[in-house]
Amino acid sequence: MEELVSRRLRHRVRVLGDLLGQTMAAQLGDEFLEKVEQIRLLAKTRRQEGHGDFAQLREVLADLDEDQLISVARAFNQFLNLTNIAEQADATENLQFPDASHLKTLFNKLNQLSIEPAKIAETVNNLHCDLVLTAHPTEITRRTLIQKYNRIAEALAEVLENEPLGEQSKVELTRLIAEVWHTDEIRTERPMPQDEAIWGYAVIEHSLWHAIPKLWEGLDELLREHTDTSLSIDCAPITISSWMGGDRDGNPNVTTDVTDEVLRLARWMAADLYLRDLEELLSQLSMSMCNDEVAQLCGEESHEPYRSILRDLRAKLNATRDWAETKDPPYAGLIVDRNDLFEPLHTCYRSLHECGMGIIAEGLLKQTLIRITTFGVTLIDLDIRQSADKHTELMEELISFLGMGSYKSWSEKARHDFLLEELANKRPLIPESWEPEGEEGETLRTIRLIANGDADGVSCYIISMAKNPSDVLSVILLLRKSGLARSLPIVPLFETLDDLNNAAWTLERLLRDPMYRGYIDGHQQVMIGYSDSAKDAGQM
Repeated sequence: MEELVSRRLRHRVRVLGDLLGQTMAAQLGDEFLEKVEQIRLLAKTRRQEGHGDFAQLREVLADLDEDQLISVARAFNQFLNLTNIAEQADATENLQFPDASHLKTLFNKLNQLSIEPAKIAETVNNLHCDLVLTAHPTEITRRTLIQKYNRIAEALAEVLENEPLGEQSKVELTRLIAEVWHTDEIRTERPMPQDEAIWGYAVIEHSLWHAIPKLWEGLDELLREHTDTSLSIDCAPITISSWMGGDRDGNPNVTTDVTDEVLRLARWMAADLYLRDLEELLSQLSMSMCNDEVAQLCGEESHEPYRSILRDLRAKLNATRDWAETKDPPYAGLIVDRNDLFEPLHTCYRSLHECGMGIIAEGLLKQTLIRITTFGVTLIDLDIRQSADKHTELMEELISFLGMGSYKSWSEKARHDFLLEELANKRPLIPESWEPEGEEGETLRTIRLIANGDADGVSCYIISMAKNPSDVLSVILLLRKSGLARSLPIVPLFETLDDLNNAAWTLERLLRDPMYRGYIDGHQQVMIGYSDSAKDAGQM
């Protein structure tokens, strides 16, 4: 088997290398291609023999001008990229599993362990896996090229050992390699947070939007097969979060205005995607038979009750999409939360089942309901991340402004006691007219954006470099005193070795307090940093 894989891999690398050579020759001529091959053979000979010097290779390279050197470097770089693509594709195809599905294997193992079907069903219905989209600012490979590389990997599935390359596959691979060769490999400008967020939304639009309903239905099928029960239609085993446009730790480009824009972009995209589903549903749900609930919802005189409901939702989604392009506060006639969209469609879903048209209900309508439970009306849940020291600086400014001393000079116990006392006190603490300058002002503007309800879609507030209970309590206080009514999850991120060792004490101290236990309502999120801790603690 390994020998077969090796032959297949070598064949694919050869095909990709030949097509890259043809692409380069078409632009730079056969002489350039011969020069690249000469350099390759000289380097290969030196590597295989393991002795001698690079005199001849250095001489060949020294004869090249700057433009030629750049082209040679690009040639070898792209050949290595294509080789890596072939290796990854080959490794993926070589993976073998005992069953066609990981989930099927898991359910079989659960049955072998004699776990009660009711317990399995309960656990699956309560399953929550949050996938977080992020982007690293130091990623050098352009997403444009990554997407082209992915398409090359897909096209490689048609390149088989000992079989001639089909004309269609050859044309497709040649075109993709030409696109790669003629595309600048290095970003000329660092992408802005809005650009990163739009990329994340494109991943949802082109991939996750279609994949999530399929995964949900596959899980439901296995659950029915093994437990004789179904997933609840409002169950969301997978949700999508994002750091893009919310992670301001060390990134001055992520401001309050940027976060607001990213959230509105997400609302716009969500409305647009649901509108596409509704347009198709309008063509499908032309039937007139309905239950009393639907008849009451759309009016007895309606001959096409489902379309009547869908048209009303379409108008609201269009209004929501238009609103998301402005900075106006929400107004009547918008889709504000998921129930505004889910409940009318769920009513149609129940009616179709009750009227003997379940097969219609189980099509696109069900897929749309699954998307609503997964993506909501905000498309993603945005994680806000800010460094603990920024909140300390803001508290220092606030306490100084109020004439109460220096917050930074207080001990941890003094901070802890003060924060708990103020959280228990219903009096205002932050004057509405107070506008600190600099970074403190920016931190407060983000707090107010969340607190004023202008940041629907924010799922949690992550505190990087968290050390002490006061780091968590100060954020709760700032949010509460700025007007936030809901209990937004506050997530301490422990990163250094000392902070990791101290994390248990920090949490124990927080959880001793009844107010804090009531705030978290039995759900405490904690994040463990791996980049900074690896520097002084090693890898886990």
